[in-house]
Amino acid sequence: MVKARKYVVKKVFEGLPKREDFEIVEYELPPIRNGEILVKAEWVSVDPYMRAYNVRFPIPYDQFGYQVGVVEDSKDPRFPVGTRVVSHTGWCDYSIIDTNEPQPPAGKVYKLPNLHGLSNSLGVGAVGMPGTTAYFAFLEICKPKAGETVVVTGAAGAVGSLVGQIAKIKGCKVIGFAGSDEKVKWLEEIGFDKAINYKTADIKTALQEAAPNGVDCFFDNVGGEVSSSVIYQMNDFGRVAVVGSISSYNESPTNIPKATILQPVVVAKELTIAGFRVWQALHRQSDAHNPLIKWIQSGELKPREHITEGFENIYDAFVGMLKGENFGKAVVKL
Repeated sequence: MVKARKYVVKKVFEGLPKREDFEIVEYELPPIRNGEILVKAEWVSVDPYMRAYNVRFPIPYDQFGYQVGVVEDSKDPRFPVGTRVVSHTGWCDYSIIDTNEPQPPAGKVYKLPNLHGLSNSLGVGAVGMPGTTAYFAFLEICKPKAGETVVVTGAAGAVGSLVGQIAKIKGCKVIGFAGSDEKVKWLEEIGFDKAINYKTADIKTALQEAAPNGVDCFFDNVGGEVSSSVIYQMNDFGRVAVVGSISSYNESPTNIPKATILQPVVVAKELTIAGFRVWQALHRQSDAHNPLIKWIQSGELKPREHITEGFENIYDAFVGMLKGENFGKAVVKL
């Protein structure tokens, strides 16, 4: 028998998730059966959607999320012992995965792509769900052209920092919004043409100065008034990819913050605004993984990770990410 631990969510989050909203449960796993694999987690992801989706599940539930792990026992020849896999088995140190389970919403377990010596942690970051989101949402919704101006909110996060760098690879001018002067400095170090601290700047004025010819593409992770300000400075036929609204995740669903109405500018400038959920693109992840790996190898894409160590510290990593303490991808090493 293998002794395992997992985080169980006991309460609906109110505001920022609290430590007492979770319980660490210890339990024994049964022997694996045909078609199953036993996986020991090595890297566990913490992401904003874990906060946003909290109200969608009946309490209690096992905290979901992506992880990279190694197969320690196998009754599926496709996943021999020693294989590294990516799965959505959540905040647990061991798990039994039925490899024949029908496609779940967050995708089936799959082998970690060949990272050519890069850190396996990228399997839950730049070569995982965040990278897939950045690649498809930006390139397929924003459809950037060389010379265009791109704005990214949440630009120092796991997805936004990748989008800005991909935009530079595509020959665009890139402006990013972040929440501290340290993050602003880092974004400019990795190639952003301009970064703006939304907490201290006059957003409208700062963006007008940074993008005097307007904005062509907007990648929005944040929502709220910052996003409305950007959209009002977009050019005719601008394209907007909306992948999150982290500014409202800790607010009550009955009291969502209000922002300036968008319909007048959307109509006047004939803007295209589309939401993106990565779950719809999981079946073609490898189409994103391959170019992302090549860009990282060439040095054109420089993913940064904010690493926390220890199973007991997953909660701290999660809340720190929601507070904006992370530079790049927040991930936990077990």
